Order: sequence, then structure tokens, then C-alpha cells
Amino acid sequence: MKRVLVTGAGGFIGHHLTTYLKQRGYWVRGVDKKRPEYEESKADEFLVLDLRRWENCLAATEGMDEVYGLAAEMGGIGFIEHNKAVIMHDSVLINTHMLEASRQNGVSRYLFTSSACIYPGYLQKTADVTPLKEEDAYPADAEDGYGWEKLFTERMCRHYLEDYGLETRVVRFHNIFGPLGTYDGGREKSPAAICRKIALVQDGGEIEVWGDGLQTRSYCYIDDCVEGIYRLMRSDYRQPLNLGQDRMITVNELVDMVARAAGKRVGRRHNLAAPQGVRGRNSDNTRLREVLGWEPQVSLEEGLRRTYVWIRSQLAERPEYAEARDRLRGEISRDRKAAAATGDAAREVSAAGAR
Repeated sequence: MKRVLVTGAGGFIGHHLTTYLKQRGYWVRGVDKKRPEYEESKADEFLVLDLRRWENCLAATEGMDEVYGLAAEMGGIGFIEHNKAVIMHDSVLINTHMLEASRQNGVSRYLFTSSACIYPGYLQKTADVTPLKEEDAYPADAEDGYGWEKLFTERMCRHYLEDYGLETRVVRFHNIFGPLGTYDGGREKSPAAICRKIALVQDGGEIEVWGDGLQTRSYCYIDDCVEGIYRLMRSDYRQPLNLGQDRMITVNELVDMVARAAGKRVGRRHNLAAPQGVRGRNSDNTRLREVLGWEPQVSLEEGLRRTYVWIRSQLAERPEYAEARDRLRGEISRDRKAAAATGDAAREVSAAGAR
């Protein structure tokens, strides 16, 4: 049985990836500085370690055949705009130590999770942006802090392959979202934040939207993300590869989609002083389809529906949201009854959320 390590296994994508690998028969060691917040890890072994420390990286990689490197200091646009030194310091330490520890401990294959934030700002100044191809990364003008750290580690992976023969794989995420991810506290990304705001507002109410809402993005559901990670790790492709949907929408359209999933009419109050990131970003998936013979399958509407239902179920049980608890529970009960009445068993289970 192949033994694999997932770093960042206490986080959103790492937790889902751990579950995915266990379902495929791997022995999995999960490592993070914290355990998963919303459900227990499926890992065979879970170590709480600070991977900024060299000795912990050696311990984490000991006896491992492959490493999926997801550990990083990160969050949504509000977090990465105001924590650049922390992001660069912590993530550079983690990734530098992890690559070298993997080499010293004889790991055969190492996957690094990069980001669309490595793409140059000069290519993302308009909302009607041309989809970003992998070769567009240079000449470099990455997002300050977070993007530069990711681009630096991409180069590290390349040189560990060239100089030491460590088989590295690099995946560039484009806005991954889904259940079991952070939805409040400042580190959440836009789909989760919008789901939370709409769940908490009454029908006909209004939510704050950062920026004018005309900035564009593409969003990829978590099930497709972990499928794509696994397919890339098993491939022979050694260059960075985009992983995301190539369907671009505005943030205003994202709000409207979540509102429809919630069955609510929701107004938008735009905060032009809030962080917005680049004006437009979309993934060019040409190479993804060529290399993997596959592309993401879950529609944005379905992914948002699942995510909204899960976040709403969480909010209904959180004491700090007690003011909205009765209304949220009423909405959940209504949706369960509607699903049962139509015989839609899948939606009935989904509407129940994390019971």
C-alpha cells in the first residue's frame, strides 16, 4: 500500500483530498498545525506539527512515498492584502523545508499547490480578461506577497526536479470553493462569504459586496479540485498546470446565483473602499484538457447550492448567530420538506447539511 503525506490536512482542500485518497486505498498521514474544524480527518495518522520548523518537516516526510504539499499561510483577498510579510515568511519556510526534507527522506513524487495569483497584474486590468494560459506567468508581475511566494516555490520545484530528480508536480488553483471550508472570521473567500451573508439576511434584504461587483472571476468546486490534483499527480506532466473552471462571471452574478440557491431576493450595497484584487481573472483550460483528458464537471450553480446549504446549516448551530437561528432552522426544515415532497433524495440529504 502506497504511503502518502498530505500537508495542510486540517484545512479545506487538504481535508477533502485526504478523504479522496483514503477512498482510493492509500495509507494517508495528515499534517497541519490544527485539526480539521468541521469534521474528523479520515487520515490513518494525523500529526499536529508546525511545518515552519525543519525538524517537523523531517518527521512528517519520514517513510512517505509521495507528498501532497498544501500547507500554506493564506486566506481570502482581505487577508492576503494585509498580511504579506506573514504569508511570505511562513509559506517560504514551509515549502523550502518540505522540499528538502522530502528529498532527504527519499520521497519519489511531490505536488505543490500554487495559485492563479502568480499571473501578472498587467494581464488582469480589465473585467473582460483574456483567459490566462500557463505560459503567461512570465514576464512576472505576481500578486504582491502571496503570488510572489507561490511563484518562487514553483521555481524551487522545477530546480529540485532538474538538480535532484525529485518528481515534482505544480497545480495552479483558480478560486476553489465548497462545503467544509472557512466561511467567516476574515480568511474566507468570496463564494463562502457571499453564502454566509445571504444566509443571514432576510428575504428582500441587502448585503455588502466588496467593490462595484463588476470584477470577474471563475470558480471551481472542491470535488473537481481534488479529482484534478490526483489526476495531475498520476500524470507524467512536469510543468505548472491550471486547475479551475473556465466560466467567467462577475461578482454581482455570483451574488445573484447564491440568492437563487437560497430562494431569496437580495439587494447589493457596494463597498468601493474594500479590497478587490485584480479586475478580471479566468482560467484557460486548454492544456488541462490536453494533459489530463478531463476537465471540471460540477456546474457553478450546483456547487454554490451545495455550499450554501452547508454554510446555512453551520450558521444555524453557531451561538454567535443566535439572532438568525430560528429563521435559518425554519428555512432548512422548509427545504427538507420540499425535497421529500418531490422525491429528490439527493437534495433532501444535501438540504439537511452536516447533521
